[in-house]
Amino acid sequence: MLVKWSKWLVVLALCFSIGAHWAVLQSIAWCGMAITYTQSSSLCTGLAETFDGKHPCKLCKMVAEGKKSEKKQAAIKFSKMEPFPISQLNPLFVPPLTPEFSPVDSTLLVRADIPLLPPPRVA
Repeated sequence: MLVKWSKWLVVLALCFSIGAHWAVLQSIAWCGMAITYTQSSSLCTGLAETFDGKHPCKLCKMVAEGKKSEKKQAAIKFSKMEPFPISQLNPLFVPPLTPEFSPVDSTLLVRADIPLLPPPRVA
């Protein structure tokens, strides 16, 4: 049961990290707006008012402000980041291979016994 909850927790964390919570909140706001606007007018007019952007509800305004503040925070983080100077990197030194340090031992390549003549037959 703990594994099941931990998987859902990871999925939830990933959804928050990519900003899916804003899409969920915006969808909820649009559903509520569509229901509210279609009660007082026709379906076409209510849906037009829902998606035209001229009649936002409180939740739509909150989502817009949240997205805006999230973008500002991301911009601040990247503006403070300094590039890493390449001149300070030390290249990895790989010593040349010599016979005493070769990866393949030459004694393993020599076979001690000779194969049977003729080869054994399966009955």
